[in-house]
Parts: sequence; C-alpha cells; structure tokens
Amino acid sequence: MREPAAEDHPAGTRVPEGLEPGQLVVARNRKWNGKAHWVVPGRYLGEDRHGWWIFQGTNEFCSRPGAAFYTKSDAVLLVPRDGDWVATFYDDAHPGGVRIYIDLAVAHEWNTIRPKVTEFHVIDMDLDVVRTATRGVFIDDEDEFAEHRVAMDYPTALAESLQASAEKLYQAVKAQQAPFDGTDVEWFTKGRG
Repeated sequence: MREPAAEDHPAGTRVPEGLEPGQLVVARNRKWNGKAHWVVPGRYLGEDRHGWWIFQGTNEFCSRPGAAFYTKSDAVLLVPRDGDWVATFYDDAHPGGVRIYIDLAVAHEWNTIRPKVTEFHVIDMDLDVVRTATRGVFIDDEDEFAEHRVAMDYPTALAESLQASAEKLYQAVKAQQAPFDGTDVEWFTKGRG
C-alpha cells in the first residue's frame, strides 16, 4: 500500500457540508500506512469559531483492530477549523481521569455516506497532548512517534511540524487558552439535552 500524499486530501474536504445537529457522525482514524485505527460514533452538535463539535455518549461501542469497548463516560470531539489535530474532552466519569486528549492528526476529511450519516476521517500521527486530573498536562506517545517516524517514513517537514504543533498545544492546554478553557462545557450540555 502506498503512503498517503497531500494530493489525496483536497482542501475542500476539510469543511463538512450539510451537517445538521443530531446527525450521526462516525469518526474513523487510520495510521500513516493506511491501517485502520479507532472508530468512534457520535452525534453532531454544531459549530463555533473553533470548529465542529460531536457528542460521543456513554455506552457507545468503540473499536480498532484488536480492541473494542463500550465507553464509560461522555465525551465531546472538537474537529478544528485548521491545525493538524483533533481534541476529545471527557467528563468527570472518565475511568482514567482524562479531561482532554488531543490527537495530532492530518488529512481531515468529511464524507457524507448517506442522508444524515457522515464519516469524519483523519490520519493519527501518534503524538498526543493529554490533561488528566492526576498528572496534569503532558505530551504522550513520543516513543511511538519516533518509532513510526522511521518505520512508516514520515516526511521530515511533516514530523517537525507535528512536534512543533504538539508543543504549542501543550502550552495552550496548560494556559487554558480557548478552546481548552471550559468551552466544552456548553457542548456537553447540548449533547446531553
């Protein structure tokens, strides 16, 4: 399988078309080498200046090759208007105490697969910025990123850009800059309404 190329992901697919609150959105992640990663269903909530928000409720079935589970807490996913990342915000019920989990990710792409059902695709690039109730804010999976950077032959410029983005996001979460300032609370309320 060939590696993804920039021309495979036209800029126009970065913005969803025709989404309405309540519609099913299935988030599908894959790795740089094309292998499937997480699949997480949710319900579209709406958009704001930060991007598009998707509610992922408790007891949703999530899976990836070799793993599957039912969620134990509510979450809201933010797909940003720009930037190589997506952020998931969790409520206090998250079993690991995770509050914010940012995946560094590229090739954001929305696809309508039938009326009222949309898929959101992204390529997960390993690096994560995480805030937990006990550990605070940290960058995770740097070892996995270093390994995959070689094994999957990440382009040097992309790898360096992702590392710089991870550092900026780390600082933004630590400083509680928007949208990491409690903006998600409104979206949790809408999702549970």
